[in-house]
Amino acid sequence: MTVPIAKLSFWGVRGSTPTVDPATWRYGGNTPCLELVAPDGTQFILDCGTGLRMLGSRWGVPDSARGHGTHILVTHYHWDHIQGIPFFSPLYVESNEFQFYSFRSKFLGRDSLKQVFEAQMATPYFPVDLAAMCAKRKFKEVDGGDVLQVGENKITARWLNHPQGCLGFRIETPAGIVVYATDNEPGDAKLEENLRLLAADADIFINDAQYTPEQLATTRRGWGHSSWKEGVRVAREAGAKTLVLFHHDPDSTDRMVDSILRNAREEFDSVFAGSEGMVITLGSPGDGVQAHMPGTRTALRREAQFRAKVTGVTEGGRDFEEETLVRDLSLQGALISLAHLPKLQSELQVVMETPGPDGLHMMRLRGYVVRIDQSPEKGRIAVGVVFTD
Repeated sequence: MTVPIAKLSFWGVRGSTPTVDPATWRYGGNTPCLELVAPDGTQFILDCGTGLRMLGSRWGVPDSARGHGTHILVTHYHWDHIQGIPFFSPLYVESNEFQFYSFRSKFLGRDSLKQVFEAQMATPYFPVDLAAMCAKRKFKEVDGGDVLQVGENKITARWLNHPQGCLGFRIETPAGIVVYATDNEPGDAKLEENLRLLAADADIFINDAQYTPEQLATTRRGWGHSSWKEGVRVAREAGAKTLVLFHHDPDSTDRMVDSILRNAREEFDSVFAGSEGMVITLGSPGDGVQAHMPGTRTALRREAQFRAKVTGVTEGGRDFEEETLVRDLSLQGALISLAHLPKLQSELQVVMETPGPDGLHMMRLRGYVVRIDQSPEKGRIAVGVVFTD
C-alpha cells in the first residue's frame, strides 16, 4: 500500500523587503513563496514574493500527470507578497495554466487580484506589457470562512489581523495538514480565534515570527506581525505538531534568527526556522515530518574527516557523549556518523579538531538535528546537523 507523501518547499522566507546582505545569506533574502505538492499531484503555490522567480527558474516541463494543476493562494496584496509575479517565467508560456485565489480588497473592489497583475506591469512601472503573459490565468475571489475542494485536498481560508486585510490558509491533504498563516498580529480576540482554528491539530504550522517579543510589545506594535513567543503559544493551544517560524525581518541577521529559533525551541518541542531552499516531507513512513536543509546553501560543502567529540540527547532522553568523525562539512552544517540515536531537532554540541597553519585547533560548534538516516557503516547512523553557533 502506497503511503501518501506531501512535499513543502520554501522558496522565499523574508518579510517586508528582499535582502542581499551576506549576514542574511544562510536563511535567505527572498520574500514569501512556498510550494506544496500534495499526494494527488496538485501543486499549490503560497504567495508570490521574490521567491516565486526562483521557483520559476527551476520550473520543469509541464507534466500532464501532475494532477489538478497549479493553484496559487495569495494571502494579501502588500509588495513583498506579490512582487515576484512579473518575474515568474512560467506565466509567459502559453501551455501553462494557473488558478489564482485571493480576496476582494475594499480599496480595489471587484477583480482585485487581476487589477494587481495589471498595475504591476503598467507603464511606466514595468518594461514588458501584460499581453506577454500568455499562460492561461483564472482568478477566484475567496473570503474568510470559505472552504474549497481541489482534488483530494480541502482548503480553508480565514481572516488574520494585518493592515488592509490578510488571509491565512489551511490545506488538508491525505498526508497531513499544512497551515500558512503569515502576516498576523496578536491582539484581536476574534482574529486570534481564527488563527487557532486554522492551526488546530496541524502537522505543519507556518506562522509569522518577524519581531522579537520585546519589539512586538513596543516599537513594532500595530505593524501587523507576530513573534516566536506568540507562535509557540498558538501552536500549543491549537495542538499543532510542528511550528515553522517565518517572515523573518529584513534587519534580522542569520545569528539573530538563530537566537529566535533557540528561544522557541526551549518552549516547544518541534520548531524550525524557515530557510530558503528547505524542503519538508510530510507523511513519510515512521516519521510524520522530515526537513531537508537547502542544497543551495551547502554548495561549499567539502568531504571531511575531522575528529570530533559530540554530546547530545538520545531519542529516549538520555545524555550521551562520543568521539566520531565529521563528514560533509559546510558553512551551515555537517553530516556526522554516530553510534547513538539523537532525538530529531535536539541540540548537539560538537567539539572538532581542525587543521591550522600552526597545528590543530579546537572548534566548538552548536547545532540541532534536522535529519537522521541509515549509515553505510554497520551499527551507526548518519545525522544531519545545522549549526547555529
